[in-house]
Amino acid sequence: MNDPVPSLAPAFRSPAERAAAGREARRRVPRSSHSWFEAGPERPDPVEVVERQSATRLPELVPIRYGRMLESPFRFYRGAAAIMAEDLGRAPDTGLRVQLCGDAHLLNFRLLASPERHLVFDINDFDETLAGPFEWDVKRLAASFAVAGRAHGFGAEEQSAAVEACVRAYRRRMREFAGMRNLDIWYAQDDADRLRELLAASMSGEARRRTDEATAKARTRTHLQAFAKLTRVTAEGRRIAPDPPLITPLRDLVTDSSPHGQEQELRAVLEGYARTLSSERRHLLRRYRLVDIARKVVGVGSVGTRCWIVLLLGRDDDDPLLLQAKEAQASVLAAHTGGEGYDNEGRRVVAGQRLIQTTSDILLGWTHAVGLDGHERDFYVRQLRDWKGIARPDTMGPGLFRLFARLCGASLARAHARSGDPIAIAAYLGGGDRFDRALAAFAGSYADRNERDFAALGAAARSGRIPTATL
Repeated sequence: MNDPVPSLAPAFRSPAERAAAGREARRRVPRSSHSWFEAGPERPDPVEVVERQSATRLPELVPIRYGRMLESPFRFYRGAAAIMAEDLGRAPDTGLRVQLCGDAHLLNFRLLASPERHLVFDINDFDETLAGPFEWDVKRLAASFAVAGRAHGFGAEEQSAAVEACVRAYRRRMREFAGMRNLDIWYAQDDADRLRELLAASMSGEARRRTDEATAKARTRTHLQAFAKLTRVTAEGRRIAPDPPLITPLRDLVTDSSPHGQEQELRAVLEGYARTLSSERRHLLRRYRLVDIARKVVGVGSVGTRCWIVLLLGRDDDDPLLLQAKEAQASVLAAHTGGEGYDNEGRRVVAGQRLIQTTSDILLGWTHAVGLDGHERDFYVRQLRDWKGIARPDTMGPGLFRLFARLCGASLARAHARSGDPIAIAAYLGGGDRFDRALAAFAGSYADRNERDFAALGAAARSGRIPTATL
């Protein structure tokens, strides 16, 4: 199997040589050069970019994707990672490579459960993960705060303050990592105690209360809660409850000519997936039996990809395991980085997640299967829900919004330090705020561009060029 990780671990260099490489990158791509975004005449039509993605999706679900993207400029931004990849890929880059999240907007940072049952704050979406220049993730995250800030009525100064708080936290924490031992970087994680340390100096009583409420709520979002919400008791036993077209049981999707073909395909997905788990986790999985499968519509940018939820039961009907098997397509970054030659896009997602996330799901794995249409498709598999706490920026005032921006920036730095060279990146960023201010300017200009792209998609919907559905 091809494995791109060594490309991020070059031959040994001394700390002084690594810092010199960062300063050399600063000469080639000055920090001030990140402060603007201009769409040149060669920029592709944003609607065409989205349409190319949609061509690989389930056609009956594509209108839902467009409908969700047209709800607001921020929802559009969430679904427009491919558009931003086009923009970032055309600009000069630092060459300081890390394993990128690839879609590092603010809602892809959240509270998660570690295998040790601790709450941690981390990245949670790796569909687009790939190795590339560190600043691409930082720019996507920074622009998301500008776009979300506008959506919630914050003024230009409040938006810039949030972006600068985010980038400053990234820069300062990267400097911390530059002085740490490799194992200490690897073991670093943002658990609940660490969150309080990061925010202690500026956390108000309101922010402390909201943080405590968020952690308490995350602990209630367990697989048992998902089981109660997504299933019901039927004459045949516990089954996934239909909610078409968002949740459609497999039994309602199969054709008369091939009633068992799709079920066999999905069983093959699970069997192949099990082989990618470690032996003790395969042992755990064998304690469960498959009882139901349903197609599920997920997210914004992912709508239309093939995504299945799988219900397994263990000792009895009160011992459930819910898995999500999600199609993994090529990363939107691949065309701009040369790709990494993975033999399976699901494996790419899993490898990237394990590299930059501190506490990955114990049942995370990948596989592929040949569908009824004869096409081979890649999948990654994970538990559907396990202690997830999702941020609500629309309920935050400017102060809490800035605190959340700091958390996201610091968390992204930790992810990048695990896979990239924190000494070189820290040397590039420097000790001053030049990069922070440049990214604030970039975020504002890109938010302007995002609004124009959002308007272009709306015009395409009104003209009938693209179909939409609201669900």
